Amino acid sequence: MKFYKRKFIGMLGLSFLSVIFPINSLLASAKKIRYFNLSDQQKNIMFNEGTERPYSSELLNEKRKGFYLCANCGNKLFASNTKFDSGTGWPSFSEALPGAFKTKTDSSFGMERVEYHCAKCGVHHGHVFNDGPRESGKRFCNNGLCLIFKPE
Repeated sequence: MKFYKRKFIGMLGLSFLSVIFPINSLLASAKKIRYFNLSDQQKNIMFNEGTERPYSSELLNEKRKGFYLCANCGNKLFASNTKFDSGTGWPSFSEALPGAFKTKTDSSFGMERVEYHCAKCGVHHGHVFNDGPRESGKRFCNNGLCLIFKPE
């Protein structure tokens, strides 16, 4: 009986705290639109963790030297020399610039994947897999609409 009382009181306390200090609004405030000309599709991908259709990105065939930036805040994410053709239909990179992303586990679609978000503004960019071609062994599979390419 004591266990159930403690559990009930704990749930009340947690409910009370969530009214006083709403955690969801705190997390949501981390993702803010910085570039107000984003398309609806870009907003869906970046803020609702959506995905663009494969082979739809104009950046798939980009071969120039330069940097790939976050389309929302302009943060430098990837150097062009880390880009490779993974055959998946999304721009892929073997490594990100230091401190560019924060990661979390994504358990959707019945599997666990590592999802990555811009460290500066918090928007979703894609997933990282351990099947990359270079020494890092990583494949950052990025939605092209989340990127802006800046040539050198």
